[in-house]
Amino acid sequence: MPDILLMVGIISLLTIGVIMVYSSSSIWASYKFNDSFFFAKRQILFAGAGVLAMFFIARVPYLFWRTHAKKLLIICFIFLIAVLIPGIGMVRGGAQSWIGVGAFSIQPSEFMKLGLIIFLAKFLSERQKYITSFQQGFLPALSLVLVAFGLIMLQPDLGTGVVLVGTCMLMIFVSGARWAHFVGLGLLGLAGFVALIASAPYRIKRITAFLNPWEDPLGSGFQIIQSLYAIGPGGLMGLGLGQSLQKFFYLPEPQTDFIFAILAEELGFLGGAFVLALFLLVLWRGIRVALYAPDLYGTLLALGIVGMISIQVMINISVVTGLIPVTGITLPFLSYGGSSLTLTLCSVGILLSVSRYSKL
Repeated sequence: MPDILLMVGIISLLTIGVIMVYSSSSIWASYKFNDSFFFAKRQILFAGAGVLAMFFIARVPYLFWRTHAKKLLIICFIFLIAVLIPGIGMVRGGAQSWIGVGAFSIQPSEFMKLGLIIFLAKFLSERQKYITSFQQGFLPALSLVLVAFGLIMLQPDLGTGVVLVGTCMLMIFVSGARWAHFVGLGLLGLAGFVALIASAPYRIKRITAFLNPWEDPLGSGFQIIQSLYAIGPGGLMGLGLGQSLQKFFYLPEPQTDFIFAILAEELGFLGGAFVLALFLLVLWRGIRVALYAPDLYGTLLALGIVGMISIQVMINISVVTGLIPVTGITLPFLSYGGSSLTLTLCSVGILLSVSRYSKL
């Protein structure tokens, strides 16, 4: 039987997400589409499809994904390359990250995150005795991650790339890689990260805006200032559901990356704390699933999925509260978005599948 508490946490977050998508987007949707429920209806559709997929996948033995891991990864790479081809990939917000499918679109980088988790869990579990060797264990796994990261950065999509690398590094570390390899990689990664920031003027602006957003309040610092203006007045109890002021064309696209700011404004500190408690519940149950999985593959698979969700939550909340520079990344289960939401729910389905066999 799958983990009930894990399912309760996910469904609770999903329900809050649908409510907040409507609350945060109703003004913008009414203005742009003459339908205040435009984003909410689509979110309900995505959530419904995702939940059905989650329960279906939860009934599929998790070892099924081990058998087809290589095929799934190849398909993910094909789509990740296809999105870079002019005429196939769609440009939004300066990033060529989407492929149009009728009235909807998919984001291949989201599917790459799960595909790489499934493959790495298989690779690391089968070569666990070689993981302490740089050439036989660490380097092959790292090379695969860097190729995927490089393709994502060509879009460019730094937020998704950071989540992917962070998740994979966590899996490699837990599988038994040596500390010395991570120290060397960390130094190279820091140099590369600085180079990535320096190579794009808009990323430099985001860093300077993070350090002092009021230096350019109508430009690079606009989003973070408006986010803080939303969180601050929320106080302990919030202004009340639906009573946000920042959603009146102050905070851009409040239903996506900055939905937590609207939630904090309307539901206050207590509402925000409750949502974070639900994420901690998902993290706790996910780690238990990983610890009690029947084999190393199940452990790494569960840990990778929990790590992906947790890293994404930490980055999003940190951006919204001004702790790190702005980067485009959604809040799992709450933010509006088709590919991100359905992919995350499919990932949870695999996690629930592992929990069916775990000795909880």
